[in-house]
Amino acid sequence: MLDFFTIFSKGGIVLWCFQGVPASFTGPVNALIRSVILQERGGNNCYNHDSLTLKYKLDNQFELVFVVGYQKILTLTYVDKLIDDVHKVFRDKYRNQIQQNGTLGLLNGSFEFQDDFHTILREVEESGKARAPQAMKTFEQSQKSQKTVKSMIEKPADKVKENNKKNKASKKESPASEVVTSSNKSSPAPKQSSPAAAGNKDELTSEEIMQRNREEFFRKKMKGTNKANKSPKPEAQKEKGKQPRMWENGGSKTKALDYSKQEEGAPAPMPADDLMATQYRVGDMQGNLPDIECESSSEEEEEEEEEELPTIKPKAAPAATKSSAKKSSFGGMFGMLKGLVGAKNLTMEDMEPVLEKMKDHLIAKNVAADIAVQLCESVAKKLEGKVMGTFTTVTSSVKEALQESLVQILQPKRRVDVLRDVMEAQRLRRPYVITFCGVNGVGKSTNLAKISFWLMENGFSVLIAACDTFRAGAVEQLRTHTQRLNSVHPPEKHKGRTMVQLYEKGYGKDAAGIAMEAITYARNQAFDVVLVDTAGRMQDNAPLMTALAKLIAVNVPDLVLFVGEALVGNEAVDQLVKFNKALADHSMADKPRLIDGIILTKFDTIDDKVGAAISMTYITGQPIVFVGTGQTYCDLRSLNAKAVVAALMKA
Repeated sequence: MLDFFTIFSKGGIVLWCFQGVPASFTGPVNALIRSVILQERGGNNCYNHDSLTLKYKLDNQFELVFVVGYQKILTLTYVDKLIDDVHKVFRDKYRNQIQQNGTLGLLNGSFEFQDDFHTILREVEESGKARAPQAMKTFEQSQKSQKTVKSMIEKPADKVKENNKKNKASKKESPASEVVTSSNKSSPAPKQSSPAAAGNKDELTSEEIMQRNREEFFRKKMKGTNKANKSPKPEAQKEKGKQPRMWENGGSKTKALDYSKQEEGAPAPMPADDLMATQYRVGDMQGNLPDIECESSSEEEEEEEEEELPTIKPKAAPAATKSSAKKSSFGGMFGMLKGLVGAKNLTMEDMEPVLEKMKDHLIAKNVAADIAVQLCESVAKKLEGKVMGTFTTVTSSVKEALQESLVQILQPKRRVDVLRDVMEAQRLRRPYVITFCGVNGVGKSTNLAKISFWLMENGFSVLIAACDTFRAGAVEQLRTHTQRLNSVHPPEKHKGRTMVQLYEKGYGKDAAGIAMEAITYARNQAFDVVLVDTAGRMQDNAPLMTALAKLIAVNVPDLVLFVGEALVGNEAVDQLVKFNKALADHSMADKPRLIDGIILTKFDTIDDKVGAAISMTYITGQPIVFVGTGQTYCDLRSLNAKAVVAALMKA
């Protein structure tokens, strides 16, 4: 039984609705619009919301949306046919009215679709009724019943007859194999010295002849290798000690570069604190982070540059050359016009070759294969049936729609502003808590230190909670980062206030308990932000995933950030899906806490293969909050969606 069926325009005007139950369907439909249609996730026409399953169909020509909802526990096989039939009947019945007056004309005029819908629903329900299962055959009807017991008994004589048949067949094939092997110069067939030997050879099978020829070939090969001269033993190299580096192009050749001794009159080295402050450009990271920079030179810009290049005009050509030039110019013009659509409705046949190329291009740019397929399907559903302009090509239309979809995906529904949220937590006199999680070796601790530096640059004090009690050296790594950050921002520059401090309890302890103690300590000591470092874990490690879910459920952090590499492709989807699933499965709360945002690391190593950003954002629906672009504390950026899409679409 259907809960509801509604038809509305893409502008939000409800044209018609059917309600099978008295409950309101506004919430599920609004969730479908926010999470699927506006987020360009139309590759799959099914969406689950609480206990309902919603299926939808887009009409791009008339800008209409058809949505049907029913209970998730039901298996209704006729829903897809119902949507297609309703869509077809509705278009045919009100085509002229929509073309003349638009969708608002349906509301102003006479509009009766209730009887048509009930007729269609009755027909599809009849056609979708479960058929009676086919009766199984009895033993008497099977082929096995026709066999006798005597025919199923195997005798030794039967095996002998089968072997004789195989030998006869191999004897017929053996002369041909002898001809083939004898044609090989490196392995000639053995000479027949007597008729008896020839008779013995005739009795050999093809496999035995091939084995004999192979042995003879290897025997001759071994004789040739024995005659070869043995290579002389290399002379033992004398061990050399450490030699000073000599500079050939500058300075004296006899003088080596040596920093171990300071020359007289040389300036004194810069103090360590001032050196680190100069290296990390203290004061440059205040305010919001700068956007990531990507190479955004598009094909259109390259074409404009080619047109601006100077051209050399040739001398007057003969008449024949001029006529051929005219023909080629006309051919080029017609070839250019050949790809134009010409005010027609786009079909899947028109878009299929272009979408296939786009899919291969996205996969080559490190987008996960499943995500690339879903993106192309979403673009196809967005354009199918849409009326294109006269001077518009299919390629340009598909590319433009794909770019719009990618920008929309990288700008999800929720925006994370850490500085604003920290100031709001300050007003409430509590610390702002961020938890970092991810797989092993992606750079959680390093990017935690970068974010600490950025927060300190903006005047916030930071407490780092060392909750990675599993990996050896994790606490020492955070302690080193804390010392370096305190050297860059010493307490003397902040009126004696310690800007960053490490809270650690050693190894082998409960991570959730350490995080709780760190948050309490930060509240008592008036720290602004608590950054919780957790142990790296693979997505299928159940014990560590349970510990992470416990830490998040007990301490309820303000932000849960997943740290992932920009180098991965398909693995990014698997990591995020299993991380969210593990957090949901092992959570102790009624509503499990999932990942709130993403940190994309090692972005400086991928050139224009930025597809991991698309994969991670598409699979979670959460934004990329920070982007790591290097190895210093200043190498932290925010995501620029248009620059990333431009780099992704670059050929």
